[in-house]
Amino acid sequence: MSNTTVELTRPSVQAKRSPGKLAILWKEVRRHKVSYFFLAPFLLLFTLFTIIPVITSFALSFTYYNMIESPKFIGWSNYKLLFVDDDIFLKAIANTLKFAVITGPVGYIMAFLLAWLISQIPVKYRFIYTLCFYTPAITSSIAISVVWLYMFSGDRYGLINYWAMKLGILNEPWLWLQNIKTIMPVLIIVSLWMSMGIGFLAFLAGLQNVPRDYYEAGAIDGIKNRFQELWFITIPSVKPQLLFGAVMQVVSSLQVFDISIQLLGMPSVLYAGHTVMTHLFDYAFIRFEMGYATAIAVVLFLMMVGLNRVIFRLLGSGE
Repeated sequence: MSNTTVELTRPSVQAKRSPGKLAILWKEVRRHKVSYFFLAPFLLLFTLFTIIPVITSFALSFTYYNMIESPKFIGWSNYKLLFVDDDIFLKAIANTLKFAVITGPVGYIMAFLLAWLISQIPVKYRFIYTLCFYTPAITSSIAISVVWLYMFSGDRYGLINYWAMKLGILNEPWLWLQNIKTIMPVLIIVSLWMSMGIGFLAFLAGLQNVPRDYYEAGAIDGIKNRFQELWFITIPSVKPQLLFGAVMQVVSSLQVFDISIQLLGMPSVLYAGHTVMTHLFDYAFIRFEMGYATAIAVVLFLMMVGLNRVIFRLLGSGE
């Protein structure tokens, strides 16, 4: 009987002696207090401008809030309205996913291949080529309002219509930005032209930092051409940059807004170019239904998180 009592009480004594998770965390913080001191400014700003706004958005998505009256809790009504009664939102999701599925992978591959080609040319010429490909990303508003509107103008003076009619391809001007068949292709073309952004620079920086010793060792091991170098040496060496570029490409593809507004207006013809971000803008800054708008923002946020988790599983192993 005494042996049984000792065995029963032994686990409870060990449980009392083992420190809790908070105690272990506090011990680690005290041990590395200097490191946490240097991290404190970033953690403070990240909490104030990222974590708190995200939590606030989740809370407001369950309310009716028109920016005049105080928020009123309405439960899941906003989400029910989004997925059951709001046909325009469902069309916006379909347009956004269609846009992201095409521009995401194509823009990602284009950015990497162009960065790889630029890294193959002499160093003194790289800046010129980098500037040429990166300029559309930093002058996008001017280019959209001037160049692309002129190119896709629906009258006979539009550049594409002019040359298509002159070459006999078209008999009359085509309404590129008013026809539902060509609205989404135009958005995709303009987006791909603007896709050489931060991800492109990250790829270029990563490619330039691959040690030359790897290529010399690869030549000894039997690698014979540039494409084998790209597949067996370059891509594995720039995996962190590939991960970063993929995340940035997903975020930019799902947040398409400026292109649609400047080319098609608000709303587009039969909502053919309507995206989740334009739907959010409509309810947030035109109708001032902030509760419903935050519900849209939460759905977009969850879409981004889900796609980014897939990317991390594909490219983030061991990084």
